[in-house]
Amino acid sequence: MYEQETAGVVVRVEPNFLAGESKPDEGRFVWAYTIEIENRSGDAVKLISRFWRITDENGHTQEVHGEGVVGKQPLIAPGESFRYTSAAPLGAPSGVMMGSYSMVRPSDGEAFDIAVPLFALDSPHVSKLAN
Repeated sequence: MYEQETAGVVVRVEPNFLAGESKPDEGRFVWAYTIEIENRSGDAVKLISRFWRITDENGHTQEVHGEGVVGKQPLIAPGESFRYTSAAPLGAPSGVMMGSYSMVRPSDGEAFDIAVPLFALDSPHVSKLAN
C-alpha cells in the first residue's frame, strides 16, 4: 500500500495486476487500483478533478485529466473517507503511476491540490522494473 498526506487529506493506493484482463502475448497489461481518500482536516472537502501521469517501463508516458473520479465528485466530511477502484492498461509489463486531485473546501471556496503518491505497476511478466 502507498500513502501520502496533503493539507490534512490522506490518499492511499493499492494496485493489483489483473491477469484475467491482461494479454501479455498481445502487449496488454492491466492493473486495478483502489484509492481511499481520508479527510483528516477540520472541514469538508470536495474532489473536483483528477490528473494522472502513467509511465511504462519503456518510458512511454500518458497523461489523463478529467472531472471527478469514476463519474463522481464526492464531498468528504471531516473524519470520513471515500473509496473507489479503477483500472489502467499498459503496453508493457511494468510501470509507475502518480497524480493529483483538485479539491475545494465548500465552507470558504478555497481550491487546492492533493498528491497521489507514486505507485508501482509490476506484473509477473516484468522484464525490467520502472521503479
